[in-house]
Amino acid sequence: MPRVTSTRWLAISACAAAVTVASLCAVAPARAQTALPATTSWLGNSSGFGDGTWTQINITALAVSPDGKVYTNAPWDESGAEASVYQDGKMLGFAGGTHGWGNSGGNAIAINRKYVFVALGVGNEKGRLAGQGIWPEKGRQWFGISRRLISDPKRVAPFQPAASAADPHAQLAAGFLMTNDVPTGTDAALGGLAASATTLYAANTARNRIDVYDAESMLKKATWDVPEPGRIALAADGSLWVLTGTRGDGPPAIAHYTADGRRIDENFTLPAGTLAVDLATDAQGRVLIADNGPRQQVLFFSKRDGRYSESGTLGERGGIFSGVAGKPGPQRFNGLTGVGVDARGNVFVSTNGIGPRYAPLGAGLGATLESYAPSGKRNWQVQGLLFVDGAWLDPARPDSVYTGNKRFELDLSKPPGEDWKYVGFLSNRFKYPDDPVFHTDQYPGLPIARRVQGRTFLYLTDMYADHLKIYRFDPQHDGETAIPSGLIAGRERAVAQVPNAPPGGDWIWRDANGNGRIEPAEFAPNTSGTKLAGGWGWWVDTAGDIWRARDNKGLYRFRFGGLDAHGNPLYSYSNLTRYPVPPPFTELHRALYDPATDTLYATGYTADAPFERGFWKEVGRVLVRYDKWSSGTPVQRYAIALPWQPGAKPIATIIGVTVEGQYLFGVEPVGTVHVWDKDSGRELGVIRPGPEVGRASGWVDVPNGISAARRGNGEYLVFVEEDARGKVLMYRWKP
Repeated sequence: MPRVTSTRWLAISACAAAVTVASLCAVAPARAQTALPATTSWLGNSSGFGDGTWTQINITALAVSPDGKVYTNAPWDESGAEASVYQDGKMLGFAGGTHGWGNSGGNAIAINRKYVFVALGVGNEKGRLAGQGIWPEKGRQWFGISRRLISDPKRVAPFQPAASAADPHAQLAAGFLMTNDVPTGTDAALGGLAASATTLYAANTARNRIDVYDAESMLKKATWDVPEPGRIALAADGSLWVLTGTRGDGPPAIAHYTADGRRIDENFTLPAGTLAVDLATDAQGRVLIADNGPRQQVLFFSKRDGRYSESGTLGERGGIFSGVAGKPGPQRFNGLTGVGVDARGNVFVSTNGIGPRYAPLGAGLGATLESYAPSGKRNWQVQGLLFVDGAWLDPARPDSVYTGNKRFELDLSKPPGEDWKYVGFLSNRFKYPDDPVFHTDQYPGLPIARRVQGRTFLYLTDMYADHLKIYRFDPQHDGETAIPSGLIAGRERAVAQVPNAPPGGDWIWRDANGNGRIEPAEFAPNTSGTKLAGGWGWWVDTAGDIWRARDNKGLYRFRFGGLDAHGNPLYSYSNLTRYPVPPPFTELHRALYDPATDTLYATGYTADAPFERGFWKEVGRVLVRYDKWSSGTPVQRYAIALPWQPGAKPIATIIGVTVEGQYLFGVEPVGTVHVWDKDSGRELGVIRPGPEVGRASGWVDVPNGISAARRGNGEYLVFVEEDARGKVLMYRWKP
């Protein structure tokens, strides 16, 4: 029967258990805050915020003006750019009022010459927000439409009295039309919007109807029944094309209606396998369909002899998954969400890596917005590719970087922001639909890339350090795709949706037959008698061993057991070593092991520096280096008192830590990186976000949000998760 083994620990020499962090064995914390000479760059976003702009992290709907301005919407952007405006490859601004204070974005947007109509949700923060007509009552949720001025979408275009002239939330409410008032947790979002100069059409998907409003008074003019309506396109003759059946198990259909809601009986059959997610019409009378099925194309339909038939396409058939799977490029679409056309016939396409019917994942798989000339040539593209994501240098290629589901190539001879290129999308939902990224948390995960026995493997920790995904690569057959290889599960809830998963969590899955599918016979439940769920520290060392720091329950080491016949790394509960929490710790939150020197760097809390409940993701308040870790008598070389000022604004704690070359790197929640000499424990100084990114960083909100790599010329690249504006920070520092 599998069992958990434990090493024989006789003692920790030099600094014994009774010695505290404040003793002579501790290194006094450096508080000089010496600024290290580093350059800031970034990965994954067309704009780094140096000029105050960025590309939003998700786009699920768009509307295009005749002059080529693109108005977007999405349920969420971390910095409030759910509804944004782009033109000629630049972000012009965002609407605001779609984020925080109960507000959220949506999946529909429309424009006329005067207004922008933005689908929104309004909540009450679990009853903490109250105001008649401003927020719904406790236990309720509103969905509806915010009307803004097209000349300045930040400005509300009110159509009803404001409850207070001084309250900005009341001003927002004066321009908000509530269409659905439902219990909290009910999805009653609008599925589509279209507008003419006088009339606004809203697809009330949950109510199986289209509601028609006067565009000026916002009073309802009519309503007509349509089964599960979604996106709406207004044709030049005033008729409406509508996606129907958008919530069913089958693919949506296309229906044509007059402006007063009468069904136009026309033959419009979509090709088999089409998953229509948006539609538009152009000046030639063609209907454009964004197909998020296996084709990943925009389909053009023209009317001939009384019927509509396919007359052209935009995009490579198969999109990013055709040819070299995962290789991005012009017309290689990936998760289409929207399509629109301007007066010149330019076509605009939005993607998010998955499609609008999978909204939570869209915020982690990367937004793109592209413009194509009528010839098919790409005019421009903007990218917001990363969210709750880190980066790790590819151990096999010095200028290649992995994130949770992408690969980038570096050219560090170029200026910051121009020194990266997006070259690989790792998640293939068509070939590997069982990939745990689609069935666990809503973000891909934080990467650790290791090369073991001549092969590269990608390990992904999740945002809450619950489980660990393992991937292998086969470029000859799968291009850039990361093939699902293994999964070490934590708690049941986080992995309950994994295909064929046994109940209870706490199991290991391995792709035993090499087909990338998750099958019942491939699970190994933990029968050791010791539950291994819980804890904040995951680390994969250069020999392939997986380390799990579990708070006050000890440190666990899954030993690398070689590769199976299909190239999957082997891990098992029968090849697991348990270490007790080493002195002086009472709780162990991170553990980084270097097999080349048998050194462990551990962080956590002690009796003198105890855990505080409000700061549960932090690495802890103390860092200790142990030499001769595997000898049975490990030696504590030093202890460092880490920054710990939870009352500061912003707070000064360490939320992530890594080791590389000669140094230890720890990052504060606002992106400041501390650098220590790993031999002495002496702090050299700090690296802060530079002017290239507006001297700003979002919250580092994950337990594994920092990595570092030493280049051949002695320069260090330090990567830090930056979830505020769709990127990963890249600091360049040469000691």
